[in-house]
Amino acid sequence: MTIIKKIFDFYLDASIHVSLGVFSLVHVTALTLNINVPPELYFFIFFGSIACYNFVKFGVEAEKYFLVTNTYQKNIQFFSLGCLLVAGYQLLFLSERVFIGLLVLAAITGLYALPVLPRHKNFRSLSGLKILIVAAVWAGTTVILPAISVLDTISWNIKVETVQRFLFVLILLIPFEIRDLKYDSLLLKTLPQRVGVKGAKIIGYAWIALFYGASFLKTDLDINRMLAMTIVCSILILVIYKTKKEQGKYFSSFWVEAIPLFWWLLFVFVERLVI
Repeated sequence: MTIIKKIFDFYLDASIHVSLGVFSLVHVTALTLNINVPPELYFFIFFGSIACYNFVKFGVEAEKYFLVTNTYQKNIQFFSLGCLLVAGYQLLFLSERVFIGLLVLAAITGLYALPVLPRHKNFRSLSGLKILIVAAVWAGTTVILPAISVLDTISWNIKVETVQRFLFVLILLIPFEIRDLKYDSLLLKTLPQRVGVKGAKIIGYAWIALFYGASFLKTDLDINRMLAMTIVCSILILVIYKTKKEQGKYFSSFWVEAIPLFWWLLFVFVERLVI
């Protein structure tokens, strides 16, 4: 059991779980828009997300990322380097439009993690911007990139899907924001710091309502997909309700981050239903 736990913890700490969530949302986009996303983009996003997340997680200060003495972090570092090489190889097969989109997202991620502002600050440290930047990068990665990889124009449905994905990620971030209340600097002015835990939950419920309601703005409303959306929103409501400052070790890092994967599996299942 100790070995299994170590493998499981590495699976979480090395960002494999969260990257699988990103991968799942790309497939949700492909199913929603009825497009065939190139396999190379799937592989790039999955392996690139691992490398990117680990850099953001462990490399807020670059010298601490490249000069690692902890063996466990070294293992994650080498694993991330391997993933970066795989992602770099897949990059060779992506279109110019996707490459430009990636440059924009990479720039935003760099501003989020690296100390580019005066007094060695990054955009992550600016009050209120943290979750907005994360949600924007996720929406761009899981909706815009797959769309422009095969389509010439950004349709109305793609715009709605992008807004929905942005809201979805904002909702998922609330449990993490509440969990990190005891660690985050007051200067960050995170959502729970501004409005309290109860206020953050109320805003979360409002975002869920907007996330669900936006589905009715699409021009190709499908009953099977609405069934999946209804179940996912019910789970999101339950998760927000159950969220508290003192969380179990895996509540946010595993269960909350597993929701994109569950949405994908649910979507695949309902696509095979005939209602």
